[in-house]
Amino acid sequence: MTKTETVPADPGDPETDAALHVEAVSKRYGDHQALDAVSLRVSRGEFFGLLGPNGAGKTTLVEIMEGLRQADSGAVTVLGHAPWPRDVALLPRIGVQTQSSAFFVRQTAHEHLTTVAALYGAGRAAAERTLSAVSLTEQRDTRVENLSGGQRQRLAIASALVHDPELIFLDEPTAALDPQARRDLWDVLRGLKAAGRTIVYTTHHLDEAEALCDRVAILVRGRVAALDSPRALVDAAGAPLSVLLPPERMTVAEAESVPGVDRAELRGGSLVLETRVSGQVLSALDARGGLDGVQTRAASLEDVYLRLTAEADDRTPHDTQNTEHRP
Repeated sequence: MTKTETVPADPGDPETDAALHVEAVSKRYGDHQALDAVSLRVSRGEFFGLLGPNGAGKTTLVEIMEGLRQADSGAVTVLGHAPWPRDVALLPRIGVQTQSSAFFVRQTAHEHLTTVAALYGAGRAAAERTLSAVSLTEQRDTRVENLSGGQRQRLAIASALVHDPELIFLDEPTAALDPQARRDLWDVLRGLKAAGRTIVYTTHHLDEAEALCDRVAILVRGRVAALDSPRALVDAAGAPLSVLLPPERMTVAEAESVPGVDRAELRGGSLVLETRVSGQVLSALDARGGLDGVQTRAASLEDVYLRLTAEADDRTPHDTQNTEHRP
């Protein structure tokens, strides 16, 4: 079995500008192929999203990049160094926030962050500065166990940032947050990007990835099914635009007879018409009673994601295991 190799750092090679470089990485657990020749490159200062259904290989890939797991084959470099075998010198240069972040719950937010900072050799000033960066200054003296879910998520991100890492791995940082807390956290993440941090971000919220990420990779069954900016992926997919009507305007059958409509259905309390020639459809609707109450919705990253995952399901027997197997 070929072990993970180090990609030599050549100062004349543009790849040295990459914060992270993965080349043909594969990983198998028993008879389950978790990763199958995955390749990607994350530039310094980039906000990069990793998307995919459960079992797609995201966790395994992130653990390999973080140096927590060894690939069966392929090459990985993180900030110009191989993460495996475990490189202690690399650890202070990366920050990691996981879904199940551990806290010193009996400590205050400030005490917790000061403790984490000390583990990395960072001073108390770093804790104060990072609390401010994630908008937790007012909660500095609140015990961790008394923080809200959104505030704990911010503290988890602060714990990944307090030692001023160059590369940050964020795993579902907005999971289980209410809509307002999620949007508040978006502001924190945009601030990290504006500060030039390199971020590798996993999420199941497609609207979040579309709003925050410079580029995304969509993993499906251990392979990269698509990799580009969200806008480029949507444009390349040629997904139809949706025109939404009040359901009392016409029946589904009447909607399907409108010139330019590819498909019509009742969905979410609206009559939804899918089209690739929106101007033609809107003109026809205007002639049939005007455009009051008519809305349009452009194709989104979610449309691309659902198409890619549906195509993978169509190609794969339904009894195939769809969860990641890790010892």
